[in-house]
Amino acid sequence: MDIRAILMGLGFAVMWASAFTSTRMIVTEAPPLMSLALRFALSGVVGVLIALAMKQTWRGLTRGQWRAVVVLGLCQNALYLGLNWMAMQWIEAGLASIIAATMPLMVAFLGWTLMGERLRRMGVVGLFLGVLGVGIIMGARLQGGSDLTGIAMCFAAALALAVATLTVRGASSGGNVMMVVGLQMLVGSLTLGLIAPWFETWDVIYTPCLVWAFLYTVIVPGLLATFVWFLLVGRIGAVRAATFHFLTPFFGVAIAAMLLGEDLGAGDVIGVAIIMVGILAVQLSKAPLPVKRPPPS
Repeated sequence: MDIRAILMGLGFAVMWASAFTSTRMIVTEAPPLMSLALRFALSGVVGVLIALAMKQTWRGLTRGQWRAVVVLGLCQNALYLGLNWMAMQWIEAGLASIIAATMPLMVAFLGWTLMGERLRRMGVVGLFLGVLGVGIIMGARLQGGSDLTGIAMCFAAALALAVATLTVRGASSGGNVMMVVGLQMLVGSLTLGLIAPWFETWDVIYTPCLVWAFLYTVIVPGLLATFVWFLLVGRIGAVRAATFHFLTPFFGVAIAAMLLGEDLGAGDVIGVAIIMVGILAVQLSKAPLPVKRPPPS
């Protein structure tokens, strides 16, 4: 893996993890689903305009890319982020980022049990470690009074993203990456825009913190992180790219602690470390085995 890919992966992990902190700032002062629909509308329009400036067009999208636009728009944007944004009205940003980081473990488990994908012994150990780490954190958090409904919503969100990940493998091939990014956000915006009025009213407390958090979320996790992810997958493949997910629980709790002053207990630190090792083990287990060639005669 080259230095550029490593820097891209680290940048993605930080941007992805920081979204939980900025989201927490938003949902404490604005309705989550309506705010998210507006965020996707802005990010989607900007993404499409950038794609057009890059001479990309929706006419050039492959069938797989159109499937990615729909599936990611519904599962990743409407379901995954919609549920997370709603949940963070009641639970901490650090906890939400930890639960979200279990997504690669869910992908590995679903691929192994439902799709017949091979998972070596290291991967099975990684799944066990992930469950153990989550159990340690959940036990400590539930004893501390964390909201069970919010926790359940975050797990449901991670499952939706895992399903989307399994469904749209290979969507980064074929070019037109920015167009895919922009269009799938518009699908998410339309979906949430239709759903949100049934659950929320536009009741907002306008503060500088809200404005800056919203703009940051639109630009950095919304557009830049998604674009970097597609580029990273295209550069080093989905398996290698997904190894950088193991850093998101660390960055997620660290950023939330620094900017929001959220407490970090011993159970959180131990659980995050175990989950990170588990995710890394699962991803490394997917790497192809080296081919053993016979010695020259």
